[in-house]
This record gives sequence, C-alpha cells and structure tokens, in this order.
Amino acid sequence: MRIAILGTRGIPNHYGGFEQYAELFATFLAKEGWDVTVYNSSDHLFQGSDYKGVHIRHIFDPEKKMGTIGQFFYDLGCILDTRKQNFDLVYQLGYTSSAIFNFLFPKKTVIVTNMDGLEWKRSKYNKWVQRFLLFSEQIVVNKSDYLVADSLGIQSYLDGKYNKPSYYSAYTADIPSLFDEQLLNRYNLIAKAYNLLVARLEPENNIEMIIDAHLPENVRTTLVVIGNTNTKYGHYLQDKYKTANVSFIGAVYDKITLDSIRHYARFYFHGHSVGGTNPSLLEAMACGCNIVAHDNIFNKSILQGDAYYFANAKELNAIICNTSVLTTFFPNAVAANLARIANVYSESQIFVAMKRQLEVWLKQ
Repeated sequence: MRIAILGTRGIPNHYGGFEQYAELFATFLAKEGWDVTVYNSSDHLFQGSDYKGVHIRHIFDPEKKMGTIGQFFYDLGCILDTRKQNFDLVYQLGYTSSAIFNFLFPKKTVIVTNMDGLEWKRSKYNKWVQRFLLFSEQIVVNKSDYLVADSLGIQSYLDGKYNKPSYYSAYTADIPSLFDEQLLNRYNLIAKAYNLLVARLEPENNIEMIIDAHLPENVRTTLVVIGNTNTKYGHYLQDKYKTANVSFIGAVYDKITLDSIRHYARFYFHGHSVGGTNPSLLEAMACGCNIVAHDNIFNKSILQGDAYYFANAKELNAIICNTSVLTTFFPNAVAANLARIANVYSESQIFVAMKRQLEVWLKQ
C-alpha cells in the first residue's frame, strides 16, 4: 500500500497542527507496514530521506523569498511529483494553495482531502482572498474522491452546503507520562502562577482579545504566549503590548517541555474560532489543563460542558478573576477531558479507524 501525505511543511513537526497530524499518522502507518511518503519543504530543518520509517521527499519551496505566493509553487511541485511515484492514494491536508492544481493529480490515484476548517472565513485574509478560498473549497469538494472532516461541525457544513458526504476523523492526543516542573525554570515560570495561550499568532485565534482581558488592574497573573513571533502579526503584537503583563516566549517544540508548561499553567486559553478539531486543544486536554475556550461550535463539540467559554475580553476577564472555579468547577472538568482523550481521541482509537477507512476507499 503506497500512500503519500502532502499539504504540510513537512515532518517532524516544526510548525503547526497539520504537521503534527502528518507526523503521527505517517509514522503510525509505517509501523503498520504501509509504504508511506511525506512531502517536506526544501527549507525544513530535517533534511534526511527517512524519518521513523517514513520516506521523505524534499520539494523546492520558495516561500521565504516570495512570501505566501511561494506556497503555490511548493504545492504545485508536490502534486507534479506524485505523477512520477505510482502512489495508490494521496492524502492531502488542506487545500489553501493546492486546489487550483488538483486537476494535475494522477488519474488512477485515489485522492483524499482533509478539509481543515473554513479557510475562507479566516480574518487574516482580505475579501478577495476569501472569495478565492471559497472557490478553492468548491474545487476540492468536487474534485476529490473522498473527503475527511476533522470535526462534526465541518462534516455538517460539507453535508449542508455541498450535499457531499465526508468521513469524520478527529486528531489525536495521548496523555503524557511525565511532567517536569524543573523545565519551567528556563522560561522563569512558576507552577500555577501564570496563564497560558498556545497558538499560531493569527487574528482568528483571538490573541488580542485574550491579551486585552489581562490588561485591567484586577488581573495580576502574567499571560504567557507560546507561538512563533517572527511574523508580521507577531511583531505587531509584541509592539502593541510591550508594556502589558504578557510574556511572548516564542515557539516551543520539545514535547516534554511544552506539555509541562501546559500542565502547570493556572488557566489555559484556546482562542481558535475557525477550524475543526485543533490538535493543540486535544493536547491541552491531555495535559490536564483548566481550559477556557472561545465560544464556538468547533470548540464546544470537543469540550462540551467541561470548559468555560468566552465571546469577548470582558467575559474572559470575569472568568480569570473568578478564581473559585479552579477548585469548584475544573477538577471535575479536567477529569472528564482526560477520560475523553483516553476513550475518544487516543491514537489507538482514531488512527486505527482512519487506516481502516483508507483501506475501504482503496477497494472501492
């Protein structure tokens, strides 16, 4: 069984949710005896040809020189390369910069697309880009052989808008076996003495709303923000809030360190408002975090009643200042989220089912 995974910057993960998913799922399939290839950007830190039994194909990526337009050339290069490899199935994660090239996929290869979130609703894009992304969504829905929805909200959207069935497969997380409080020292953090936000620094993740909730004098707990600040929006945030009680510590990719920072946070904020099942949310649940999430269908479908929700900075400020919830509400909520990870979102649950579904599609 030869399968290719593309649409990410590559593995091991040094970027975001799709990269994390690609790394975990690809290595899982390789352990199951599948012949798996993942496409990596030529700029990826890992330059080897094999990663934990997964073949790596490096494709020229001009994004650093050309900006966002470079992503189109990278995706085009990946798609053209699939025509030379005789894959049984290509699993593309997302479609933002690849949809217009979908007609170039090899005709005899099964094409499966994970639709991600509602890309055309992301506030970081202007109206023209949003229209293009909606057009791209329509192309991918119609051209893919099969669709994957990573949340029930996305599955319902695809069914309602396009009358197109999709297979629901969330991301996964496993409960860490170790949390090391000593790892906080390198960031000058004290357990349960900071609030935490882990996200790509993008407007639709409500970064400013969460920071603004910490500005009033009634909040004395420092907000720690983990995410790559070496972007235009990242620089903007650092400049805007340079005198605020917020600490931008950049990206943290070491899993034990990141898990430990999550585990020892007082409140954990999840501001994502567009998209499906976000891997960072599942990882926060697995780390036993006291989660306060943006009020939307995507987050509620995962957390259900085991989180506090906010729609604006004022609501969030009230939650932060209501410290009684740390001892009254969250112990039971944390236990419920841990059980949900173990019983619903574990690798053994999600990946085994996804592998079985791919096998069904390959036989059809």
